[in-house]
Amino acid sequence: MKAFVTGGAGFIGSHLVDKLIDKGYRVTVFDNLSSGEKKYMQHHFDNDDFNFIEGDLLDLELVKKSIKDHDVVFHISANPFVRLGEEQTRLDLEQGPVVTYNILESMRIHGIKKIVFSSSSVVYAETPPIALPETYGPTLPISLYGAGKLGAEGLISAFCGTFDFQTWIYRFANVVGSRGTHGIIVDFIDKLHKNPNELEILGDGKQQKPYLHVSDIVNGILHGFQHSNEQINLFNLGPDSNTTVTHIAEMIVEEMGLSDVEFKYTGGSRGWKGDVPRFQLDAAKIKKLGWKENYTSDEAVRKSIKEVLDEQ
Repeated sequence: MKAFVTGGAGFIGSHLVDKLIDKGYRVTVFDNLSSGEKKYMQHHFDNDDFNFIEGDLLDLELVKKSIKDHDVVFHISANPFVRLGEEQTRLDLEQGPVVTYNILESMRIHGIKKIVFSSSSVVYAETPPIALPETYGPTLPISLYGAGKLGAEGLISAFCGTFDFQTWIYRFANVVGSRGTHGIIVDFIDKLHKNPNELEILGDGKQQKPYLHVSDIVNGILHGFQHSNEQINLFNLGPDSNTTVTHIAEMIVEEMGLSDVEFKYTGGSRGWKGDVPRFQLDAAKIKKLGWKENYTSDEAVRKSIKEVLDEQ
């Protein structure tokens, strides 16, 4: 099978590419390298089953040309910096619905019917203190990032209904692990490298979320793809456990061998505007198909801290 992977040079995408190659797929990575790195794909460059195209998904003509003759699209590309929406209000429109339309339209033209999409738990927005099933609604995002993801989901669903596409949509918990370029772990480590005596923590530190290791995410994506066959296959991907921001800070301080670090909280329940302080996903649907995470939320965070420190 020939797979077209958008964002395949990025954090999640590059791990997915590794797995696809291991499983015998022929893979084309399409990435503009705005946040991805060629070094994450370097070990595939001599493989005849691997092809890399440096390009922008906003370039519809290039997408049309590049996507031809593939069997399935794994649409992993996204703006990875959620808070940028506060300053660049068009960004998540372009990197969500607009580029997704370009992909879908290119697929329609070339008769490609299968698309796997990396969405996010942020589409649920602020919710009651329950484990959220895929049927929870209404979904009313409070961040532009979340709106972009939900808009992309809507377009994919519409192409399924209108043009008989088939899709696998995954709403991720917070993803952590090696090759990570952003997020709380990278942010805290960078801050402590600059000042090992003090750590600024956005909000009150009580934000509590599920963290899933990138290896579990990739396994979940492929497990759902291989074991479900509805026209629209929608899954939450997350662990049953969660971790607070303060506990992440404590684990990082411990792994860095620091002591007497003063935590300075900026206050308030949110880390930033659009931040959802607490949520929990119900992943029972995909677990019924046989997938299960290998790491609890705390274990995923601890493993990821070690991986990021080793890479640095």
